[in-house]
Amino acid sequence: MMLRICLRKNIPYARPLFTESFYRLLSTRPERKLQDKVALITGGASGIGRAAATTFINNGAKVIIADIDQQHGRETVKELGPNATFVTCDVTKESDISSAVDFAVSEYKQLDIMYNNAGIPCKTPPSIVDLDLESFDKVMDINVRGVMVGIKHAARVMIPRGTGSILCTASVTGVIGGMAQHTYSVSKFAVIGIVKSLASELCRHGIRINCISPIAIPTPFVMNEMNQIYPHLESERLVEIVRNVGVLKGANCEPSDVANAALYLASDDARYVNGHNLVVDGGFTSFKSLEFPAPNQVQ
Repeated sequence: MMLRICLRKNIPYARPLFTESFYRLLSTRPERKLQDKVALITGGASGIGRAAATTFINNGAKVIIADIDQQHGRETVKELGPNATFVTCDVTKESDISSAVDFAVSEYKQLDIMYNNAGIPCKTPPSIVDLDLESFDKVMDINVRGVMVGIKHAARVMIPRGTGSILCTASVTGVIGGMAQHTYSVSKFAVIGIVKSLASELCRHGIRINCISPIAIPTPFVMNEMNQIYPHLESERLVEIVRNVGVLKGANCEPSDVANAALYLASDDARYVNGHNLVVDGGFTSFKSLEFPAPNQVQ
């Protein structure tokens, strides 16, 4: 042990640092990074939102799940226990988001974390010449406007307190082009831009704002899309296709990985992280290989 080594070898040590480390070593209680915090998660009834709610609660937070899906929302709250609450919320309606934020303050006297996670996929044709502007507007209404409204009302109650953490779900499709239909990709590029723009204002009030860009994960959100593209394939095969997109050998990206990223950004561990897009993709967007043929393959 550290104590035995220090005494036996007469190694000098800093007493405060040593004492802190010693008691942390002896403690059997896991660290609860969000103890007594209050979080509101839009789109929290399933997938990444649900995983984040679970992780936040396990770390001491009280969580309000705001979702348009009442059935799954109530089922999720029942499974998560007394520290979870459900409110119906359509993020295309500013009044719904405002009411959800007001509920958090009324119920718990504060809102510490706002996680703008709600979003929809894009069902428009792949070519710009076939762009359906009605579908475009619908995606932007939820994926972009819904995020802006969530930030607006979270800031409304966080600014007077001079503290808070705002998170948004972006995507690797907003990091590099060509990974999704234009409409969806543009909506996620916009989320990353929103975060960077608003960080410039919110930092003056002690509020941090960040986003997370995950690679494709076999959540209900993704699997519904895959079922439409490959209706003839079994679900196990669809999961395999999604996971094969990854480049990090020996690991698959799961909702829990994104939830852990959200936990980090929401907690004091990231107290000086602001305006950041945390990419959770195993390195997928970090490189592109030049697939030159081997010398013995070229005539």
